[in-house]
Amino acid sequence: MDNKKLKLHIAHLYPKLLNIYGDWGNILTLKMRCEWRDIELKIDSIELNDEIDINKYDIYFIGGGQDKQQITVCKELQKHKTSLLKARDNNAVFLAICGGYQLLGHYYLPHNQNKLEGISLIDAYTVAGDKRFIGNVTANCNFIEPQTLVGFENHSGLTYLENDTQPLATVQIGNGNNGQDKTEGARFMNVFGTYLHGSFLPKNVSFADYLITLALKKRYSENIELKKLDDTIEQENHNLLINKKY
Repeated sequence: MDNKKLKLHIAHLYPKLLNIYGDWGNILTLKMRCEWRDIELKIDSIELNDEIDINKYDIYFIGGGQDKQQITVCKELQKHKTSLLKARDNNAVFLAICGGYQLLGHYYLPHNQNKLEGISLIDAYTVAGDKRFIGNVTANCNFIEPQTLVGFENHSGLTYLENDTQPLATVQIGNGNNGQDKTEGARFMNVFGTYLHGSFLPKNVSFADYLITLALKKRYSENIELKKLDDTIEQENHNLLINKKY
């Protein structure tokens, strides 16, 4: 790259409805880690009935919410399914947390309610379980360094991955996607979903940097090495949470 200022643009999807897990902390982490590197980051909040210009955005973020909010967002996302699939295929970066993660799959089936259709950005589906998974999670992610991810889960949905959609990580402590197969989260192309929150990215800044790197490559069509930051405090906090049970 030449010396021109790098720029990225985030679409924060439906923050007024899906915001119960400290999700703004994920956006703030991306914002600050870009600003500390002199990367200009613009953030747009996309609310109900807003248009989504997929040529504008490099990163899409969607957070967690209760079933009631998911029903509303589910219907809204269907309006944008075709364009968001195109954004995925153009290597846009997606990060989805908990309820938002469930809506990126094919469907979520709650107890005693109609199936909520997802937008199929990942090959996965979710059904309501009888047990709520609550507690700290430690998981191994084999494509970042350090490889350990930490976070807090609070969900009863059981998510199952299929075909080319791979787990984000392998559970060491906690339940992950379904409490059965030791998988946590999902990844396909540049789409990432996870049940880890509270918030996810401040606890895992190496993953935040990974997303920024992918977004820069999408925007500028080349690998751009990020400036190193002093992450002493962030890494100490991360290490304190490893293998910490609820």
